[in-house]
Amino acid sequence: MPQPWKNQGLGLIVLLVLLGLAMIYVPGWIAGIIREGNDLGPVGKWIYFSFVSVGAALLLGLAGWGLWTLVIAKIRKERRREMRNRNPNELTPDQRRAELKENLESISELRDEMTDGDFRDTVDPMIDRIEEKLEGGNLEIIAFGTISSGKSSLLNALAGRDAFSTDVVGGTTVRRNKVEWPGNNKVQLIDTPGLGEVDGSIHQEIATHSAHDADIVLLVVDGPLRHSEFQLLELLAKMDKRVIICLNKEDWFTDADKAKLLQQITQQTKEIVQAEDILSVRSRSTKRKRVRVLPDGNEIDEEVDVPLSIEPLARRMMQVIKKDGTDLLLANLLTQSRGLVEKARKEVEDSIDRQANQLVNRYMWASGGAGAFTNPLPVPMVELAAGVAISTKMVMDLAKIYRQEVDLDIAVSLLGQLSKQFIGYLGVQMAAPVVAMAIGSMIKTIPGIGTVSGMLLNGIVMALVTRWIGNIFMVYFKHGMQEPEGGLAGLARREWDKVTDSAYLRKLVQEARQRYVDRK
Repeated sequence: MPQPWKNQGLGLIVLLVLLGLAMIYVPGWIAGIIREGNDLGPVGKWIYFSFVSVGAALLLGLAGWGLWTLVIAKIRKERRREMRNRNPNELTPDQRRAELKENLESISELRDEMTDGDFRDTVDPMIDRIEEKLEGGNLEIIAFGTISSGKSSLLNALAGRDAFSTDVVGGTTVRRNKVEWPGNNKVQLIDTPGLGEVDGSIHQEIATHSAHDADIVLLVVDGPLRHSEFQLLELLAKMDKRVIICLNKEDWFTDADKAKLLQQITQQTKEIVQAEDILSVRSRSTKRKRVRVLPDGNEIDEEVDVPLSIEPLARRMMQVIKKDGTDLLLANLLTQSRGLVEKARKEVEDSIDRQANQLVNRYMWASGGAGAFTNPLPVPMVELAAGVAISTKMVMDLAKIYRQEVDLDIAVSLLGQLSKQFIGYLGVQMAAPVVAMAIGSMIKTIPGIGTVSGMLLNGIVMALVTRWIGNIFMVYFKHGMQEPEGGLAGLARREWDKVTDSAYLRKLVQEARQRYVDRK
């Protein structure tokens, strides 16, 4: 693993060496300038020292400006890294906006580096959605709830119309639905599939995606918290979402039981949800039995209508929107942009890896084909992979893909080190026939491969070694040519273990037969 302190120590040593050299040579150089100036006479001396002074001032000024620019750039980079590691809620609105702008610019730049993949086509719509939401200040309130918790009915009550599908059987919400909240066109109410509904894995995926987009989450429950509900709350806590818990169907409980239940939920979620964001409502009108005493003293049982009651929830939602809406929107968009940056970077890395893997694959079978139709030659290990020219060209092409500065001399030197240090992995001498024999013995121990002819074996050996070399340099270049864990020897050993795995060798033999035998 890279050790930054070692690089810093090396830099300090270099700086001290330069300082020592300056102390030795600079005084003599200055003395020489003074002597030359004094030899020019009064006027010449004045002109000479004027030019020297201006030149020295320009030199020192440019050097100081360059050093100051590097220092400022380093400070800004460290500050950006520190800010990106901080929770969005810990940043000021201006800091959130600044980082959000930088993230969107980074995403656009990364998109231009993607050469393939479906993600590239989805980047622009994602950026447009974030920018549109930021410009319009549109908040999304997303509701979650278990089957028949009354989630959709509650959203209908808030919307003032039957905008969301409801069913007394439950489990009817199968996709994401949204409407504007009446009286506030910048707030959208969004319904999601119920937790634990049929096809739960699909619904869980939709729910998780919706949670990422939510600015405010409304969790609708109809009793004590279920396991699925608490799991969702833990997920939302990790995502730093603002949650309002709504106990629906309050008419199911007596006042005393309702108070105890709300207290229990408050205690269970005290680390996740603010106490004032836990309340009870009734999303449907219902009927209640009562006993009425007649004027003559007789009693009769009757049912009376009990209207829905959502005012406490609507009031609290409006308070949160007015007080914290902008902050919640910025925090959510910043979190989304951070995730999108990481996804874009990963996509770029994967795209580069795919190019590199295709390149190695071409060289692998080219060298394998050359080996399949020639007799093994007594040459070193690296030359076994169809010769130094093929291996060197592959390494240089890989360096270009990973944007590493590698010239012909460096490539040959690296391959030379590889051939000298790692031939011992096979436990054989450097002669190609013996290497082929060792790999052939290894292949014969794998069930289901059958017999392998000498010609085919030679091609497999060359293809295998080329793949091994390619894999080593893919990892090496991908990590900026920094020394890997265990050095190059450790990296080579790990990659050798991969290419000599029985499953990989079986696949290699089968493909080699298709390429070099079945096509004849």
